[in-house]
Amino acid sequence: MKPNKIANNNLFPYNFMAIEGNIGAGKTTFCKMLAADVSSHLILEQFTDNPFLPLFYDNPARYALPVELFFMTERHKQLQEAFANTDLFTPLSIADYFFIKTLIFAKNNLETREFRLFKSLFDVLNATYPKPDILVYLHRSIDDLLKNIHKRGRTYETDISRDYLIDIQNSYFDYFKTENTLPIVIVDVEGVDFVEDKDAYERLKTVLQKPYPVGITRLSL
Repeated sequence: MKPNKIANNNLFPYNFMAIEGNIGAGKTTFCKMLAADVSSHLILEQFTDNPFLPLFYDNPARYALPVELFFMTERHKQLQEAFANTDLFTPLSIADYFFIKTLIFAKNNLETREFRLFKSLFDVLNATYPKPDILVYLHRSIDDLLKNIHKRGRTYETDISRDYLIDIQNSYFDYFKTENTLPIVIVDVEGVDFVEDKDAYERLKTVLQKPYPVGITRLSL
């Protein structure tokens, strides 16, 4: 079921917004703040429920396929349930991920034969997935991402490498070049802490209140 197409009290020109970014970009923090600020339906990725994630960071080659399969099925299930139960009086939905993230990470983590199998399953699930009205990508330098990852102190993230973050970043931008069905707004949030800097939060909220054309738009806070 697609999200209800009723204007969100004219505050936002969108009904379903996906906030994306690399690991440590601050997407979940921003989504939580926005959902607390405006009437909306918040969809947060349940990545901590993936039992293969800590194993993957220790042994990527062995656990890449199960970690990605788990993420894919759980994301799809969560999104299907979220939109099936959307409150008609709260038409705005905010998610801290876009389902295509599943394919972006899998392409980086799986070897060729595994990825071919994975993509065939992804295509079946993606056919029934509601696309967002806008995709907002929070962009930071690799140094800024590593600083945030270290700051939040998740044990299984301590060995994430600079090269891995670069690969993920490049995969997002490669995808953006091919996506021609929705607006993609890349916002430079280098050095921004949304919790400490409320002005920066308000500026980003203002960014989301404007309509954008299909394709890539680049902005800076």
